[in-house]
Amino acid sequence: MKHNLNVTIILIAIFIITQIVGLTLINLDIKSVQNVNGTITINHQETAIGPRPQTEGAGSFIYLSGAVFIGTILVLILIRYKKRNLWKTWFFLAVVLSITIALGTFLSKTLALILAIIFAIMKLYKPNILTHNLSEVLIYSGIAVLIVPILDIFWVTMLLIIISFYDMFAVWKSKHMIKMAEFQTKSNVFAGIMIPYEQKEQHVTIKTPIKAAPMIEKSQTTKKNKEIRLKNAILGGGDVAFPLIFSGVAMENFILKGLSPIIAFQQSLVIVLFTTIAVFGLFTFAKKNKFYPAMPFITIGCLVGYAITLLI
Repeated sequence: MKHNLNVTIILIAIFIITQIVGLTLINLDIKSVQNVNGTITINHQETAIGPRPQTEGAGSFIYLSGAVFIGTILVLILIRYKKRNLWKTWFFLAVVLSITIALGTFLSKTLALILAIIFAIMKLYKPNILTHNLSEVLIYSGIAVLIVPILDIFWVTMLLIIISFYDMFAVWKSKHMIKMAEFQTKSNVFAGIMIPYEQKEQHVTIKTPIKAAPMIEKSQTTKKNKEIRLKNAILGGGDVAFPLIFSGVAMENFILKGLSPIIAFQQSLVIVLFTTIAVFGLFTFAKKNKFYPAMPFITIGCLVGYAITLLI
């Protein structure tokens, strides 16, 4: 197991909470569901920061794929020139915007913005395990609220597949994903779920006393020293956001097929179950101090979960 069981369970619990909160806020964001001559349409309210990108289908796929590519290039440039302050500024703005969108589903725009700024300040300047992970729950929920309405089930599946191949390349081949994670950690600004914990390591020191007399045999004594190191159990932001986006799109697809928003929400929890199993399986069989691409496993969990919902 990559981390101890207790830490892994906490990490998985935050992952599940994010998925459920995100789906709930996507549901709250639905303004109305109209059925005109058998054709069902879903109308969303405008986000707290303004209208969504005017794109759909293949256009949305290209838009989001391009955003991931450009974002990666920009982060790599910041890493190359060690621009940590610029990264923090960019991250601060992203946190404010995404949390504003999340809170704006049930609060006024002004209050949502004020609370988002408070969260962002605490996240960057007064970080702790609670403020960091609570803000992460809201960040990815906000991203899902923004993106889900511009995708359909086919193109979100294509997006997961492309991201999975990219993740494998970035971790196993180019290894720039590892550099990005290390850069964020050193900057004390990490995009993703993070649980710090102490890891105890035992070192055995062998002491051989000086021989006191010719007739005394050499003896050995051993002493065990424990070294405590602080480690971080992490799950990257994309590994949290993309399965939530897929589950959200699937939930809206269920609504378009005639299910009520509440039943559609319950159906989408099946997908959450299987993505959770995928993440837990990854952490269970992964080895310590090694990096693994999570998206291929998560994508399989999403697709298996969705297939199961079609059989229910």
